[in-house]
Amino acid sequence: MSLYAELHRHLGGAVVPRVFWRYLVRNEHPLVQEFPTYEQFEAFVTKPRASLAEYLELHALVEPFQTLETLPYFVSKLVRGAYVFEGICYLELRHTPYYRTDPNLSQADRIAQMKDVVIAVGEAGHDPQYPLLMRQIMCMHSQLPHEVNKATLELAESLPQYVCGVDLAGPDIYYAARIHEWIEMFRLAQQKGIKTTGHLYETADGCHPGLLPYLSRIGHGIQIALRYPELLPEVAARGQCLEVCPTTYLKTGTLSDLTTLRTVFERCEAAGVDVVICTDNAGLHNVRLPWEFENLLTQDVIDFTQLAACQDAAFRHAFAWPHPHPPRVLLDRLITGLP
Repeated sequence: MSLYAELHRHLGGAVVPRVFWRYLVRNEHPLVQEFPTYEQFEAFVTKPRASLAEYLELHALVEPFQTLETLPYFVSKLVRGAYVFEGICYLELRHTPYYRTDPNLSQADRIAQMKDVVIAVGEAGHDPQYPLLMRQIMCMHSQLPHEVNKATLELAESLPQYVCGVDLAGPDIYYAARIHEWIEMFRLAQQKGIKTTGHLYETADGCHPGLLPYLSRIGHGIQIALRYPELLPEVAARGQCLEVCPTTYLKTGTLSDLTTLRTVFERCEAAGVDVVICTDNAGLHNVRLPWEFENLLTQDVIDFTQLAACQDAAFRHAFAWPHPHPPRVLLDRLITGLP
């Protein structure tokens, strides 16, 4: 029985190291010479980084491989793994489509090609043999020009059959210089009826309260609970949730251990703010969604009641889940004979 909804997973970090490694070997890529064994490659990909900016360089390593020609291969493999090994029945897969276009083209032609990228991802994510529901979130990026980000927003509006929302991603050290631009972009998304999320309050550099009113959900948001708990009542009043990705904070050096997250859960619960558990980059971490829950449980960060609450909250805050109840509730009703 698939019980999980995954609301925060990046295409650039979703492919598990073994699948990526086999692709490199099959295509005799030079990276195989740099990392002649799988164990060496896995150790490089999954090791902790010193900062979020350094961590995000891994996406720059993976993204050039995710082209129009190869996207069906990578997406089909990650969908199969999510369904079979993680029990995921609803997946929001986020990415910046511009980074999957042909870099040899002009900016205008790359923008035009973004539509093909989104369609390729959407078609590859539909497999009757592994029937999870997948939708995409389009990521505007802190290092891309305004024209590309605006086109990304417009693309999200034009392909609702594949896209369920927009996001702001990239190194958060670049947010401040363009904060008015981001506010305007999210305001425009709201006007168009597009769901919004954004990588905010993950690190000390990403704390921008001016953006919060324009978000349907908050990507990460742990610094709200840790450093700015006075904001939690406003978050609760807007019906926002925090997309908490535990392993990421260890890989980026944001947290030294997971027990710090106990404060996040306690303060959010007291303020009436939902928390959903996500992987962010399950492949780069080599940690899948059930393991995220297990790690939090075994380290006494959450209990089983909180686990169930987080599972249910993920479906409640999903941008495109079609049913008013999560699978766990439906199964309970089936067992007890309730309609």
